[in-house]
Amino acid sequence: MMNAIQVSEPGDISVLEYVQVEKPVVAPGKIVVKNAFSGVNFIDTYFRTGLYPTTMPTLLGREGSGTVAEVGEGVTDFKVGDKVAFLTANNSYAQYSLVDPTMVAHVPDSIGLDVAAAILLQGLTALTLTTRSYLVKKGDIILVHAAAGGTGRLLVQLCKYFGATVIGTTSTEEKALLAIESGADHIIYYNREDVPTRVREITGGRMVNAVFDGVGKATFQGSFDSLARCGTLVSFGNASGKVPPIEINMLSKGNITLLRPTLFFYITTRQEFTEASQEMFNLIEKGAIKFNICEVFELPRAADAHTFLESRKTTGKILISID
Repeated sequence: MMNAIQVSEPGDISVLEYVQVEKPVVAPGKIVVKNAFSGVNFIDTYFRTGLYPTTMPTLLGREGSGTVAEVGEGVTDFKVGDKVAFLTANNSYAQYSLVDPTMVAHVPDSIGLDVAAAILLQGLTALTLTTRSYLVKKGDIILVHAAAGGTGRLLVQLCKYFGATVIGTTSTEEKALLAIESGADHIIYYNREDVPTRVREITGGRMVNAVFDGVGKATFQGSFDSLARCGTLVSFGNASGKVPPIEINMLSKGNITLLRPTLFFYITTRQEFTEASQEMFNLIEKGAIKFNICEVFELPRAADAHTFLESRKTTGKILISID
């Protein structure tokens, strides 16, 4: 048996149950990881609330780090004791996870297991958004919403690394400082300023080449109205709620490109995942991106972790520490 967080029915934080469940049994082509940390992400709340339907009861957690405890028949890339980080399907809020090696990365000695768990999902999201959804290049002007959050700060850093000018939106002066520390050139306070109006002022009417919007419903129209001709709106999250259905003809205003990408379709194969994770670890090692872990909760306090995440007060990554 092992300790884990389980959800038996969709709902608020009260449905998060700290329980004992069966420890996973290694299977051919799989590995079992003894978890050290699990990353906490908005997608976890989507499964908890039922926004993303799944079979109940379910565990939670889409990323983690730890050491390989068991190796299934046919697995050749990993051995017991290896230091790894992984992406998975709702099972990392637990002492052990059964995972597919396709989505497992060897963690360099220079990177701690806490950072590895913190960076994997958000880091690969930011990296694929800026290289696959929209290829950020020198001279671009990019708008990043929630620029002081975990993914937002990574997006800011990567956009600057690729040579763009970055406009970040935040809600407070404290968060603005964090976004500026990450490299944001301009700040818009979305809760008291009209975003498209400020974008027009900042850019002298040029507007932005692309918007990275993980907020969703509350910011979608403002994102659209901030784009230059032939601009790209990358809507990749639902932090404020699901974007309502749109009239497709609205994209004809300026020949706008609209994407709703999902990370896992950029890293479906072992080669895609390995190349992306190695590039991300290389960027960390060379100092091109830095990462902030703002809070760590013990496994029994998973509800507190979700409350903190949904408060929109985070300034970096939230982790769950697992014995």
